[in-house]
Amino acid sequence: MAPAERTNVERSLGRRMRGAAGLAALAGLAWVARDVPAALGGRLAGARAERAARSPQFRDGTFHNQAGTRTMVAEPGRNLLRELIFGKQKRRPSTAVPLLRPSAPQAADTADELNIVWYGHASALIEIEGRRVLLDPVWSERCSPSGLVGPRRLHEPPVRLDELPPLDAILISHDHYDHLDMATVRELVARQSAPFLVPLGVGAHLDRWGVPADRIIELDWAESHRVAGLEITATAAQHFSGRGLRRDGTLWSSWVVAGARRKVFYTGDSGYFDGYAAIGAEHGPFDVTLMQIGAYDRAWPSIHMFPEEAVDAHLDLRGGLLIPVHWATFNLALHDWSEPVNRLWAEAKARDVRLAVPRPGERVVVDDPPAVDGWWQAVA
Repeated sequence: MAPAERTNVERSLGRRMRGAAGLAALAGLAWVARDVPAALGGRLAGARAERAARSPQFRDGTFHNQAGTRTMVAEPGRNLLRELIFGKQKRRPSTAVPLLRPSAPQAADTADELNIVWYGHASALIEIEGRRVLLDPVWSERCSPSGLVGPRRLHEPPVRLDELPPLDAILISHDHYDHLDMATVRELVARQSAPFLVPLGVGAHLDRWGVPADRIIELDWAESHRVAGLEITATAAQHFSGRGLRRDGTLWSSWVVAGARRKVFYTGDSGYFDGYAAIGAEHGPFDVTLMQIGAYDRAWPSIHMFPEEAVDAHLDLRGGLLIPVHWATFNLALHDWSEPVNRLWAEAKARDVRLAVPRPGERVVVDDPPAVDGWWQAVA
């Protein structure tokens, strides 16, 4: 073969190989992104949309907070994108976050049992009077519709989903990706028989992901459902919702979990508002509150609480023990990784509030909580 012919053949082969590589890359991206449309969830339609339209929280096609709120507040001279990229905050721990496997529950009269197991971020297990209630389970590597992009876990889940005990209820506070995860929901559907209690509209997402209709219970604020001897009530929160481009098409809520003797409150995501005092007056006092403390910023002060406000809310609720959640697992804001719990600890000591700060996976016996030992400061 002449040199010129050989060169042409090599160029042709090169083009074909590059084309094949490009097609393979596109196929790979398509494979990775195949679940993204489903992960975005469903839309309100039919009877679900009609019910939403009757809610006092629903008007002009979307859900609303009790008071007017803004999800973002402009601050002259501040560039959030520049701060995200070049900011000096230490938003990740320096070493591995210590994980514990939950110890066996103490042998005790289940009529008085009350324990909390925090798995990281907002995922937690309430063990109350012999029943088990799971909060906002997210076990995926990223809180995102995509496995390629989005906030990645800073620590592994302390237990696998197949290691969870039999559950009596699964509560979802709202539909943001760090609280509602498609892969986790699908695995829980396969491994557990517990119903999902969700705010109005969130059932549309569960429908799309194959959750049986008889396992979906949608509640508006102030509505309750009895399951396994517990009364579970959806209560107000000050936040927003949305998984795709549409905002506020589903409701958000906090939760009250009440047994015959013990009571638990979980904030979900929320800014500080006077609704906490009203919830405390109607449903309190609470043996323990699980309070959102992380992912705050002065650019969105109305939708996430600062740590000091979490203490305010705990006192409004007439809470006993305070356990912080919504920190440590995902990098979702511009503050230092350890700042939320440092500020919370200082405020709790100043105001004589009982506090427990468990490691992920650690079981907290509410009547005999571990002393706060500052474990996070060794890894910050």
